[in-house]
Amino acid sequence: MKKVVLYSAGLASYNVGDKIISESAKDELSYILNNSFVTEIPTHTPHTYYYMRPLIKNDLKFVLGSNLLKSTFFGFKRQWDITIFKSWITGPCILVGAGWWQYGNKPNLYTKLLLKLVLSKNYIHSVRDEYTKDILNSIGIHNVINTSCPTMWKLNKKHCEDIATKKAERVVFTLTDYNMDVDLDCDFIKKLLDNYSKVYFWPQGINDFNYINQFKGLIERIEIISPSLNAFDEILSKGNVDYIGTRLHGGIRALQFKVRTMIISIDNRAEEKNKNFNLPIVKRTELDNLDKFIFGDFKTEIKIPEDKINEWKCQF
Repeated sequence: MKKVVLYSAGLASYNVGDKIISESAKDELSYILNNSFVTEIPTHTPHTYYYMRPLIKNDLKFVLGSNLLKSTFFGFKRQWDITIFKSWITGPCILVGAGWWQYGNKPNLYTKLLLKLVLSKNYIHSVRDEYTKDILNSIGIHNVINTSCPTMWKLNKKHCEDIATKKAERVVFTLTDYNMDVDLDCDFIKKLLDNYSKVYFWPQGINDFNYINQFKGLIERIEIISPSLNAFDEILSKGNVDYIGTRLHGGIRALQFKVRTMIISIDNRAEEKNKNFNLPIVKRTELDNLDKFIFGDFKTEIKIPEDKINEWKCQF
């Protein structure tokens, strides 16, 4: 029986979107995990030698997606709390649809050394977009392929053909607590209230509910649903609903449920997925284009790299 470590962003997270990623990744790895002894630990918190000691020589160590790669692993905000000094405890790890945190500076020397120590040299790594692949290649890590995020691996042509093309009566939307624009988000909410008979808000992040409460005069016309994945899934599964919002993985979860979806792009993640895989997006600064989605005949045509996904899976 294999022993497997899962580094999961879905544990100890302030964002339910991380849970969407980790659940999808575990589902895609079920052919390995079902017959293995699995230990799942958070990426966001540090790991002591005492705790990690029984896991050091595990057969496989997977990093379950998320935007945890970045230019520097110093400082307060580390999506993946790892260090060079503990790299021999952490690795060797295999990436599962991981991504680069934001557009920005190139990796510094410390990050280059750390990633080369932590990432496996014997397995191919899966990353979520070409941007992440190019950065890893630039620091000498070439055993990498672009598979898209594991949340998208089932969004093939047949799946997308089952997604409605015309406007629903209801809509569920999201906002992002760490990337606020009160004026643009206010215009966005008004557009939804003007054009849908029922408007739901799902707080995906820990402070999203606080943010939506700033919109006095609008919030009274919105139904706030519970900030749990089960509550969101229940709305999506009832049918006759669209999803529109700034939360990327809220949108991808909607697509998993075959819900007509438009993601409002506020950072590099959605834009890279649009360039690589035709994920439906509209920029927050170009909300006039949202009318085409709401009122038009919109066809979802996501292009998943199924050959790359199969190549990555077959190595195990």
